[in-house]
Amino acid sequence: MSATAAELTKKHCVPCEGGIGALDKEAIATNLAALSGWKLDTSGKSIRREWRVQDFTAALDFFNRVGQIAEAEDHHPDLHLTGYRNAAIELTTHAAKGLTENDFILAAKIDTLPVKLKK
Repeated sequence: MSATAAELTKKHCVPCEGGIGALDKEAIATNLAALSGWKLDTSGKSIRREWRVQDFTAALDFFNRVGQIAEAEDHHPDLHLTGYRNAAIELTTHAAKGLTENDFILAAKIDTLPVKLKK
């Protein structure tokens, strides 16, 4: 059964201190299909999405709002800002050494945030 982005946004990340295993390839593909713009890395252990935002201030604003969601979910992404407007977010569950449902929940919640894109 595949999840939708709306269903993922209604869930909350579950704390995992190493007691939770990474998702298998089928579960990853199912969850990834529910998201827009996220790509699986070549190792299969993280997902990434990139944005070309309007300017530096828009990038910082976006990352601040991502940080608020990440803190509320207690699941923290890797944030990258290069060239002052190229924003990227990578998600993985380090304790599981791969992807868990938490990564897809956070990705779906990030996708609900408005972001000013470069035209």
